[in-house]
Amino acid sequence: MKAATKSYLDKAVLLSVEEQERLLSRMTGKLPKRLQKDKLSREEALAIQLELEDEQLQEWRATMAALKAKTAKTQEKASKKVAKAKVATDKASKPKASNAKTKSAATAKKPTTPSAKPKSRITRRTTATPKKVANVSQSPESK
Repeated sequence: MKAATKSYLDKAVLLSVEEQERLLSRMTGKLPKRLQKDKLSREEALAIQLELEDEQLQEWRATMAALKAKTAKTQEKASKKVAKAKVATDKASKPKASNAKTKSAATAKKPTTPSAKPKSRITRRTTATPKKVANVSQSPESK
């Protein structure tokens, strides 16, 4: 158990009766037992409790600062993601005028001569003379 420092003893003496009662009500652990057994004076117990609460407050402030920094970092990343997504959707939704012109110009430049087009299989068959097929499967009823 810590011993009370002089600065906290001075602060404990300056507390009002109501503030002393509130501070005594927040005591936990071995400190209230030591006060009951008269191992500590009331002022010493109050000084130790003040010191413990100040330490806890400093730890809490450090934890909160770390949480705020983490939250700010997370929000910054999220805002960057949203901005990237917005830019990507803007680019996708807006057709570029230069691309449209180049595509139409490219299609206009394609040659349309028959020698440039590959002949399909169907066109070759139509150029050949068709075979005459005899109607062999006539039923006797149709005669």
